Amino acid sequence: MPEKLLCASSDLNDTTAKICEIEGVEIGVIRHKGDVVAYKNVCPHQGGPVCEGLKMPKVCVEFDDQQRALRQNFDDSEMHFVCPWHGWEFKMETGEAVGDPKIRLKRYKVTERDGGIYVEI
Repeated sequence: MPEKLLCASSDLNDTTAKICEIEGVEIGVIRHKGDVVAYKNVCPHQGGPVCEGLKMPKVCVEFDDQQRALRQNFDDSEMHFVCPWHGWEFKMETGEAVGDPKIRLKRYKVTERDGGIYVEI
């Protein structure tokens, strides 16, 4: 598969996905835990711009012995994209939907070299 230059490495950070377009396809690219991940900017639910949504840690609920929710906490070890249209969440590391791991974002193979981010299209 041919590689295409997506953006400069210096354009990326850990909090906001950079949205780039290659051959008419929007791709969201972000640094995550030292790696670079890139996904097609389309939510599989209803086509929303998933990479433009909120980036937030996994929400964990603590229950009492009768399964009543006591409190919620954030788990910073697992970050999620939250689609701005309907709130569907996807694991940033894998692209899997939080509610159903069979549903995934389209992920691109990424290479970082010579100050650039390249994806295989």
